[in-house]
Amino acid sequence: MDNYEYSELLKGLKLKMGNITGIIKPDAIVVRLGQIEELEKAPQFWEDAAAAAVLQKEKTQQERKLSKYRATKSMLDDAAELYEMAKEERDEATLEELFKSALQLDESVKKMEIEVMLSGELDGSNAIISIHPGAGGTESQDWASMLYRMYSRWAERKGFKTEVLDYQDGEEAGIKDASMIIRGENVYGYLKHESGIHRLVRISPYDANAKRHTSFASVVVSPEVDDDIDIVVEEKDIRVDTYRSGGAGGQHVNKTESAIRITHIETNIVVQCQNDRSQHKNRATAMKMLKSRLYEYELAKQQAVKDGVVKSEIGWGHQIRSYVLAPYQQVKDNRSNEAYSQVNAILDGDIDQMMEDVLVALSQK
Repeated sequence: MDNYEYSELLKGLKLKMGNITGIIKPDAIVVRLGQIEELEKAPQFWEDAAAAAVLQKEKTQQERKLSKYRATKSMLDDAAELYEMAKEERDEATLEELFKSALQLDESVKKMEIEVMLSGELDGSNAIISIHPGAGGTESQDWASMLYRMYSRWAERKGFKTEVLDYQDGEEAGIKDASMIIRGENVYGYLKHESGIHRLVRISPYDANAKRHTSFASVVVSPEVDDDIDIVVEEKDIRVDTYRSGGAGGQHVNKTESAIRITHIETNIVVQCQNDRSQHKNRATAMKMLKSRLYEYELAKQQAVKDGVVKSEIGWGHQIRSYVLAPYQQVKDNRSNEAYSQVNAILDGDIDQMMEDVLVALSQK
């Protein structure tokens, strides 16, 4: 990198930071934090535990956002100031150090851009992710389990908490269905564009002739809705089925029909839960999952109308990404049009870059 390239980089980053400032509005955050602090001083503030918890959550999110913004802006301002001084004094050593750290500076501003893209109403929510194998028996069921592991490892890498809601083993390998909640900062914002059909191409480990197979699995992501979001689901609108929970055997197999499957008749949305021995608790969790799916369904329908897209149904019946393991190794995303060669790392949960590239691509449309 030379002086001209670094100067152009700084110009671009300053422009991006200006846009970020306009969206984040740091001065407004400072004012809001002051308001929350005043409310906290009131004697009756802690009497309403639920309201206090909501404000505390907002305070934590706003403080974190402001801290990240200030750190990124400070890094950019310091680099720009140091660059002008070093250029004026012809300090080659300092210029060389600045050039070396250019990639880190660019990455910091990019991460701040991602923060801005994750500022939607529901982006900060936890996410419920459900994975369903397509047609193809063992092949697709094995692929579904690989995706389940990928998202589980991603959550683990990020320090997020996961809770299994439903997990049904396949007959020979893989899974028939699986659902889990991932809890953490901006989980839904990151995962919302993972909804869709995921395609795998590989030499099948289940084919004695070692032929190449193509498998499909669908991923559905919905935000975990709060209790204050009013979604009414009447008994006449749903069909409830009970069944015995599956598992690997032993203590994990329930001898009573505690597992719950709920079908919303109008939309044909199906949710199921078997993570508890209590049918009552499983039903409550399944209803929460259903409300989350219905809420997202309505949002998607409204967005389709807004975009002028006519659909017979709102769903995820489109292929969003291909994972090719043979004859070459590559993951290709159809939204960002980016290709990645680190297939093993991706399947082990290293998917941040891939998801961020999708966020950037979709934000530019």
